[in-house]
Amino acid sequence: MFDRVSSLVIAFTMVAIAAIFAALTGGDRLTIALMAVAGFVAAAIVHSALPSAAPEPSTAAQPPVETPSVSLLRHPDFAHWVDQEKEPLLGTADNIVTIANDAAIRLLGRHIVGADVRTAIRHPAATEWLSHIQDAKPLEPVNLIDFPRAGQRWTMRVAALSDSECIIFLSDRSAIDAADRMRSDFVANASHELRTPLAAILGYVETLQEMNGETDAPTRDRFLSIIEREARRMQQLVIDLLSISRVEADRFRRPTATVDLAAIVRTTIGQVSDSEPVRAKDLVAKLGDSPQPMLGDEAQLSQLVHNIISNAMKYGHAGTPVTVEMAREGRRVRLSVSDQGDGIAPDHLPRLTERFYRVDEARSRSVGGTGLGLAIVKHIGERHQGQLDIDSEVGKGTRVSVTFPLLVHD
Repeated sequence: MFDRVSSLVIAFTMVAIAAIFAALTGGDRLTIALMAVAGFVAAAIVHSALPSAAPEPSTAAQPPVETPSVSLLRHPDFAHWVDQEKEPLLGTADNIVTIANDAAIRLLGRHIVGADVRTAIRHPAATEWLSHIQDAKPLEPVNLIDFPRAGQRWTMRVAALSDSECIIFLSDRSAIDAADRMRSDFVANASHELRTPLAAILGYVETLQEMNGETDAPTRDRFLSIIEREARRMQQLVIDLLSISRVEADRFRRPTATVDLAAIVRTTIGQVSDSEPVRAKDLVAKLGDSPQPMLGDEAQLSQLVHNIISNAMKYGHAGTPVTVEMAREGRRVRLSVSDQGDGIAPDHLPRLTERFYRVDEARSRSVGGTGLGLAIVKHIGERHQGQLDIDSEVGKGTRVSVTFPLLVHD
């Protein structure tokens, strides 16, 4: 592309040639003058139409522009997010805790802000793990056993940022461990409870087979009676295991059907009386005439009432009353079942709703208890927003109560 200087030289040259040509051909002075003017105008137009010359690029190297480093830990949005986190979270710079959310302060104390993170989290595994926090290789999560108290377990992991900054996350795994232990204990206890009656059944069956028909009728009948009793005990245990599994599966689903608790209690009392004819006359019902409407699962509430009344009849003394009462307490209704038995010592009361827990194991087995009755009552009560209370006095008897919210329309 021509530059402006070259264009002007060419334009003037053309004007000169035109003037010389006009003179040689005999043109008059006016024609020569017009041609000269036209040439100058053309040169001006060409000159203005050409682009300006681009500036020469500088050969000097320009220094790179440095982007200032921004600390994520000091960003206001980060602080806002940290405050919303429910699990403990720490932000560190050069191993110094610069930010901690409320959960971390509750766990470790307010003094941790400004302290060395290796002293803020006082645990041998944490100290060793945090000493490698600035290494290039990523760190795997570490387990903090018995932290911050015996029997608890937390996990710790880190997210490395720039400029020696890190975010440390702490997660409580104690409840998960407890659930795993409970599940293992449940399987072990259930296996033991099933194995005991099964061993008795197999033992008496083998004895009858070895006698090869030589035993007398009374002995055979006694053995068969024991086999039947143990088989029914095993059957009841399987039923209770299935029941508690179903109740636990439904524990987060609130019932939506409207039921009459008073009608359920009356029906259940009739069923218990038919199945326990010997003690049926000991049942005393004080239910009143008013319906007690609530949101509930009729089958589960019937099982809850059945378990409480059956326990009272099993462990109360024969010939003494088993009293079933219902009474309103504001917007709630209380169902109470009282017996006059041996009672329960205070140190046993907190554990009565544990699976397979028995105060007197020998007596419980003799009356056919599976150790799951009150555990089922507890779970059904919780699903129905009920409150379970157990009061007992040694030598006088036990009172089991459950209060439920009523369906009351304002």
